[in-house]
Amino acid sequence: MSKFVHAFTTQSKLLEDLSQQIAYDLKTAIRHYARATMLVSGGSTPKPLFEVLRRIDLPWEKVSIGLCDERWVPPTHNDSNEGFVKKHLLQERAGKARFVGMYTEGLSLKEAQEHCSQTYRKELYPFDVTLLGMGKDGHIASLFPESRQLDHALDLTNKKFCIAVEPETAPHSRMSLTRTAILSARHLYLHFEGKEKLAVYQEVIKGEDMHTLPVRSVLQQDLTDIKVYFR
Repeated sequence: MSKFVHAFTTQSKLLEDLSQQIAYDLKTAIRHYARATMLVSGGSTPKPLFEVLRRIDLPWEKVSIGLCDERWVPPTHNDSNEGFVKKHLLQERAGKARFVGMYTEGLSLKEAQEHCSQTYRKELYPFDVTLLGMGKDGHIASLFPESRQLDHALDLTNKKFCIAVEPETAPHSRMSLTRTAILSARHLYLHFEGKEKLAVYQEVIKGEDMHTLPVRSVLQQDLTDIKVYFR
C-alpha cells in the first residue's frame, strides 16, 4: 500500500486538483469498462467539492453514485445523506448520473443490512472511486470509535459490503460500508479540512489502534493505495 499525501494552503486549489483527479478516474473507468461507480460521504466538508464536480464535463449518464454511509432516515429528512448528495452533487451536468441509495423504506436497519450489501454488489460493484471524509473523533463512514459493531465492521474476513451501526456518540441509527467494501475501491480518497482534523490526522499516523481512531483502518493497511487531500 502506498499513501499519497496532498497538502494545500487554499481550498480553491484543493478542490480544483481533487475534482480533476476524480474526474480522470471516472473517465478512465468509463473508457475501460463503459461505466463508472463513485461512492461519496455526506457532511459539510464535501459540499464545495460536489459543487465543483457537478459542473465537470464527463459522460455522467454512465456514472452510478452511491453512499459510504447513511443515517436511517427518509431521504426527505434534513439529516439524510441521500437528500444531501442529490441536492449538492446530482445537479447541473452530474444530474444525469444514476443514484443508488442505502435507505430502504419499510425495512428496519437490521433487515436492510443484507439487502444493502446485495444491492451494492449488484448495482455498484466494483467501486471505481470511494471518497471518504473524517470526523473529529477519527471516524470514517459511520464506523465510530468503540462502537459495538466496530470489530465486525473492520474484520476483513467479513465480506459483506454494508453493516448496521448503532453509534453511541452520534445521532440516528446508520448503515455503513464495511472495511472490506472501502478497501475494495480502485481509487480510494480521504478528504478533510481544518486545523482540528489535521491534528487528528497527525495523531492517527503515529499509532495503530483502529478502535480509538477508525480512520487508521484505511491509512494503516497494505491492501490498497489511498490518496489523502487536506488543507
